[in-house]
Amino acid sequence: MRRSLTDKQIIRLKTDIDRIFKAGKRKSLSCFKVFSAANDFSYSRFIVIPVRHYGNSVRRNHIRRQVKEIWRLNQERIPKGFDYAIVVYPDSTLSFREKEDLLLRLIEKCTPVHSDLQTE
Repeated sequence: MRRSLTDKQIIRLKTDIDRIFKAGKRKSLSCFKVFSAANDFSYSRFIVIPVRHYGNSVRRNHIRRQVKEIWRLNQERIPKGFDYAIVVYPDSTLSFREKEDLLLRLIEKCTPVHSDLQTE
């Protein structure tokens, strides 16, 4: 499996983003809110959206890089065939590992396939 992110894994079109927010399932914890919606691809895509009051551009870009790194390191654990919009809220008390655990837990909760497996 490829360890780097590809351009096709990043959502860029406004129509795709709007679809995730309107039709997607949502879950939130602490500093993240994750929206997910099924896509027609054999891979998952995502976008990171820091809220406006997150801080200056340096802080917003830093959290974007952190979330992209979490995604890159855990690609094999993220279910395929879904689009994710990850909204990030300020919380400077969390370490990288804590953010990683929170985000992966949210992605699992927000993925419909995961919830179906739990009920069986």
